[in-house]
Amino acid sequence: MINFEKLKRTGQVTLPSLFTVANVAFGFFSLLAAADREFSKAGWCIIGAMAMDALDGRVARLVHGESKFGVEIDSLADFLSFGIAPACLLYFFQLKDYGFWGAPVAFVYALCGALRLARFNVLSHEGKSSKQYFSGLPIPAAAGILASFVIAYSLIETNGGARSLKIVRKQLPAVYSLIPFIMLGLGILMVSKVPYAAFKQSNLLRPRTLRAVLFAVALLFVVIKYPQDALFMVFTLYAVSGVIAVLWHASRNLGGSAPRAASAEMKAEESSNSPRGIEKEKQI
Repeated sequence: MINFEKLKRTGQVTLPSLFTVANVAFGFFSLLAAADREFSKAGWCIIGAMAMDALDGRVARLVHGESKFGVEIDSLADFLSFGIAPACLLYFFQLKDYGFWGAPVAFVYALCGALRLARFNVLSHEGKSSKQYFSGLPIPAAAGILASFVIAYSLIETNGGARSLKIVRKQLPAVYSLIPFIMLGLGILMVSKVPYAAFKQSNLLRPRTLRAVLFAVALLFVVIKYPQDALFMVFTLYAVSGVIAVLWHASRNLGGSAPRAASAEMKAEESSNSPRGIEKEKQI
């Protein structure tokens, strides 16, 4: 006799795991494509892995199939697809031209990705993770910057940039020359405690104003017509947003500390000039 309850529980665990397996597959084939110098294909494989990574968690919550096994295998898949695969892709694409220093740069990026995932798992197990913010740049976002850059740059080399946004096409050569520093910077952001928006709100994709609707339509048009450029801009803006937020809060704190210090000095002076303060000075 078929045990439907057991079958249901098995499906709840298996269905999200299928997306995780697809994540692993995309990461693996990205490595093979990069080794064969099919860089654009390798980049799109990483983007595909990101889509599978975004779906597996949502499917798990939808079917109530969250499990410790799913959390662990998801982290291993993310390390392969967003840590190892982008590091190897950028090494074969450009870093190997730097000779001895190319491999260490790729290794540092992959290592920081592993540390980022390990810290995320520890915080999740201890119940200290936030649903509104990530601590440090998420590794899929870092991988998205590198993968979309390779796709956009490869497209310029093949067709002269006919299918690229002019504003992005002009910046890509400068980005190309800064790739080692960008990868190190992404590694630092991943292991940092810079807060990044998690975008886990259920009503996030529901525009409520005409301006929001028009912006969503314009963004959709750019994504459809220039997907590689749109992805590169979105991931880059996301990575920069955390740094801007930290600098903004730091400037506000510095601006607010001076008035507080001045008011404290004024209070101290007033207390010393008061009769009670004068009596204390005489006693001393």
